[in-house]
Amino acid sequence: MVKDVNETSKFYSKLFGNPSHQDADSVSWKFENTKIFFGHPFKEIAPNTFDRNRIGLNHCAWGVRTVDELKKWKNRLDEIGIKNSGIIKDRYQDRDYVWFDDPDSIRQEFYLRSEHEE
Repeated sequence: MVKDVNETSKFYSKLFGNPSHQDADSVSWKFENTKIFFGHPFKEIAPNTFDRNRIGLNHCAWGVRTVDELKKWKNRLDEIGIKNSGIIKDRYQDRDYVWFDDPDSIRQEFYLRSEHEE
């Protein structure tokens, strides 16, 4: 869930290109068999209570297969002016990644997948 579909669309369009769908309440992109969808909450909710309609997501991780691909995404973030961590090492899984936050402060990351991940 997002506060502003247009702001979310502008942000992710810089990164991924034009959305596959957008209307007043939602926007989405399609990557082969995967679709990422952002939309307005369906209802107002009280603060400090869990609800699936609340704005937010802990984070979303996008796996890449090579260091060169990770470097390309880091460079792309820099080119379009999205503040990011630079490529750093994950202290728990010993793999390289770069993180950034979207307009709703939802953490996103591109990470180098292990050889064994599909």
